[in-house]
Amino acid sequence: MNVDESLRWILVAGLVTILPVAIYYRLRSQASGERLNRRPEGWFFLLTIRPIGLVYALAVMAFSIDPSWMSWCQFRIPALLRWCGVPFFFVALALLVGVFRTLGDNLTDTVVTRQQHELITRGPYRFMRHPLYTGTLLSAIGVGLITANGLVASSGIIAFGLLLLRSRKEERFLVERFGERYVNYRNRTAAIFPSLGQFRVDSKRVDDFDSRYTR
Repeated sequence: MNVDESLRWILVAGLVTILPVAIYYRLRSQASGERLNRRPEGWFFLLTIRPIGLVYALAVMAFSIDPSWMSWCQFRIPALLRWCGVPFFFVALALLVGVFRTLGDNLTDTVVTRQQHELITRGPYRFMRHPLYTGTLLSAIGVGLITANGLVASSGIIAFGLLLLRSRKEERFLVERFGERYVNYRNRTAAIFPSLGQFRVDSKRVDDFDSRYTR
């Protein structure tokens, strides 16, 4: 079995693990029938995040079915470097499963919260405000290395970058919804990586969501 085939099966195993979990919690969160207005995201994010995310998902699925389908945008890196993507991928899967289980019915795909939305500060959210985005980045790095594919890597990283930009607007809505509770939570946690404070919003600029991610 060559490197492509070995890594393909690892990728398939990971997808078989995460997809049922993601689908279950997505359906569960929508069971109330509440309709969410996504327009507050702004047209830029509405027209970019989901299409790019779809490109990423389709590219990963195509590689999982047959790597030769994606050979047109393959790039050459050492096999050892491709194998380094595996731990990134599985750490991302573990984190994402934890995020889905912790969010439960609070799961949404937009910056708008549900009527019965709860401020989650447990599980992965105890250490970072946006662990779903952390998992997205780790997955993009891991899958990008595993596939050694330009379309997979670029679309994954771009999707994460857009989510990170959107998080500033998301935090504004969370402050409006939860007030001082969220401000205090934000002041004691990092945004993306608990061990790296450079992504944390400056707590002295509560209303300025164009501020730097610093700690």
